[in-house]
Amino acid sequence: MAIIDIEAPLHEAHRDNHTHRDVNGGWLRPAVFGAMDGLVSNLALMTGVAGGAVGQQAIVLTGLAGLAAGAFSMAAGEYTSVASQRELVEAELDVERVQLRKHPKDEEAELAALYAARGVDADLARQVAAQLSRDPEQALEIHAREELGIDPSDLPSPLVAAVSSFGSFALGALLPVLPYLLGASALWPAVLLALFGLFACGAVVARVTARTWWYSGLRQLALGGAAAGVTYALGSLFGTAVG
Repeated sequence: MAIIDIEAPLHEAHRDNHTHRDVNGGWLRPAVFGAMDGLVSNLALMTGVAGGAVGQQAIVLTGLAGLAAGAFSMAAGEYTSVASQRELVEAELDVERVQLRKHPKDEEAELAALYAARGVDADLARQVAAQLSRDPEQALEIHAREELGIDPSDLPSPLVAAVSSFGSFALGALLPVLPYLLGASALWPAVLLALFGLFACGAVVARVTARTWWYSGLRQLALGGAAAGVTYALGSLFGTAVG
């Protein structure tokens, strides 16, 4: 946490200390978590099948099928989720737009009351609300921010969400399959590469959290490794029972 030196001039203190990380994660968070999801799910799927003592071809086909199915599922789910959220937001914006057109004075008074509730002098709050309400589009944006907590000019794109989810999941899911595609005939190279990928993803996640990179990496390594171990044991158990 940055601490402002009260002895320094205000502009110096602001420039030198007043910095923040991207708390929303930007593109980093969904990309890393999508890759991590693909990595953990496909590693667990492949180790579960391998535990059933099946052949190399079956493991590879399982990994490729898991990659394709998971990536398309993620993309479809993200598209539907973000599109539904955006449609809901746009519907609420339409409601606010109608209210601004039909009852401009009431909406202006509502905005002034919001500012007054936050400690602004009542007369000043009314003046500010009146000035901001002169432009209907600006008034809509301000009401959306204050009442709905959204930015009308920065709504998420369903297509971008779907494409990014598809790509990041597929990239993560590819890691356990890659050694087989490059000629490996045993499971352990795939597991080692996947575990390395888990640690790397966890370390990158530390950029959007307050944890150290090694802690975040080891935590994800442990969780992913545990998932792979459990599914391998289940595959061995069910493989023996079915066989």
